[in-house]
Amino acid sequence: MKKILSVLVVMMTFAMMSTAFAGPITSDGYFKGIRLWGKVRVVKSFPDVRVQIVDSFPDLKVQRVNSFPDSLGKWQFVTSGEDFKIQFVDSFPDIKIKFVNAFPGL
Repeated sequence: MKKILSVLVVMMTFAMMSTAFAGPITSDGYFKGIRLWGKVRVVKSFPDVRVQIVDSFPDLKVQRVNSFPDSLGKWQFVTSGEDFKIQFVDSFPDIKIKFVNAFPGL
């Protein structure tokens, strides 16, 4: 009985740790069903994603592009025809990003 209980405790601890370290972005680049590449419009209210810009420990590295935003982290900023909308915030973000010049993504 003690052995079964200790195995259950170890399994529960591992499960809790794996969810604690999981980020808000899935491994295939989605946040709540929104793919995080494409055409992005910045709004002041009613965003799809609330974004905070950070220098370290980002959830996503973002590269600004002028065309072909066709892979994770490549964002083309537009004023209409967006794939999703973001709002820049200083606190309580959905995701944290860092702007990079190369190698966007997780």
